[in-house]
Amino acid sequence: MASGTGLFDQHAFRWDEALLSALDINPETLPPLARRGETFALSAEAAARWPALASARVFPAVADGAASNVGEGCTSAARVALMVGTSGAMRVAYEGGPPPALDPALWCYRVDERRALVGGALSDGGGLYAWLRGTLALPAGREEAAAGVGAADEGPGFPDEALERAVASLAPDAHGLTVLPFWSGERSTGWNPSAAGAILGLRAHTRPEEIVRAALEAVAYRFALIARALEAHAPAAEVRASGGALAASPAWTQILADVLGRPVRRSGVREASSRGAVLLALEAAGAIQSVSEHEPPAGPGVAPDASRHAAYRRGLERQQHFYELLVNGQQLPQQRGDTET
Repeated sequence: MASGTGLFDQHAFRWDEALLSALDINPETLPPLARRGETFALSAEAAARWPALASARVFPAVADGAASNVGEGCTSAARVALMVGTSGAMRVAYEGGPPPALDPALWCYRVDERRALVGGALSDGGGLYAWLRGTLALPAGREEAAAGVGAADEGPGFPDEALERAVASLAPDAHGLTVLPFWSGERSTGWNPSAAGAILGLRAHTRPEEIVRAALEAVAYRFALIARALEAHAPAAEVRASGGALAASPAWTQILADVLGRPVRRSGVREASSRGAVLLALEAAGAIQSVSEHEPPAGPGVAPDASRHAAYRRGLERQQHFYELLVNGQQLPQQRGDTET
């Protein structure tokens, strides 16, 4: 967890003394760093609250993304983990230290003392789909209706079956739309928190399912840029996909495979982060030799289509053209409540 703060020397495994000095931060005010295999006991108050855990060994926390990679079996450069929930991320974990050079589109932190994690993240994933469905007044699926969940509720939810079929039936990049999927600002690849979303090319005959399809493709394009940056760390790696948004939309999984131009295999793990945390604790306790020895179940695979990939390459180039014009390097004006531009 310390390695994600920006104040930590990931090579020397200590707080970065030069940076702390430049920031005038006293190292003694920072938390002590736990070493590999170190465990802790519950406080007296916590033990009284949870007596069944009074004698339990407590391991230090691990980042959700790092635990997810371990739980998915993505612990080497041979596999990349791709997750689409409300937001999205693409990560590769491997044994060794941080890379000597890192593409600006990516970040790096530690899984533990043995492994590094390199990846990129998107602010908009399934949350964008949920926004579109609610804003376009698209119906909730049967699962949501039974649960009393509305279309505009937080999270990706379940697509209406008719909408899923309509989206899946459309040809790739055939809607005439270009979407910049930055409803919540931009993380990877440009890190512009002021970036705003856009739907370009709307016509009077544009249908709701075309807008949804264009948005799903647009998010996939941003993943393609992260994948391009990750090539230096995980060339030709298998993609393991997870997250509620992809589980709800097989069409989106196919779009991702076609945009990336490589097979995408659905995860067979229901709770990857929980599984990864357990494996890391077992490894640190010496109960298992390595987390990589315990292969998780794999779900079905989706193969890319070469002709669709070619179409999506043109779509990505068009998105990047508008990105450079409207987003890249620009701090968009804040809402002022008047007509000043």
